[in-house]
Amino acid sequence: MFVNENRNCSCNMNNKQDMQEERKVDCQEKEEMLQNIRCHEFAINELALYLDTHPEDRKALCLHKKYCNELKEMKDVYQKVYGPLTIKYPCNKWRWLEMPWPWEGGED
Repeated sequence: MFVNENRNCSCNMNNKQDMQEERKVDCQEKEEMLQNIRCHEFAINELALYLDTHPEDRKALCLHKKYCNELKEMKDVYQKVYGPLTIKYPCNKWRWLEMPWPWEGGED
């Protein structure tokens, strides 16, 4: 399933035409990206709990760092394509206000 979107963030764009470029977004890909983000967040939290009691475990430290770096990259990609995950994402406008509300036929 595809949804037409015109929600480019103008934070890093130099050309107004780029901001108005319409693209199709694969909803399944969006959900898969969110699931991967959630999985990485879970793994990072679990590793942090483990490291509280095993601070010298080099393998766990390395894995924690690796997952943190991967998560940052995934979030950056997701937010550039689909909009902010949290209120902390730097953007010049509130993109979720552009989408229809769920009761108006928007995404659930």
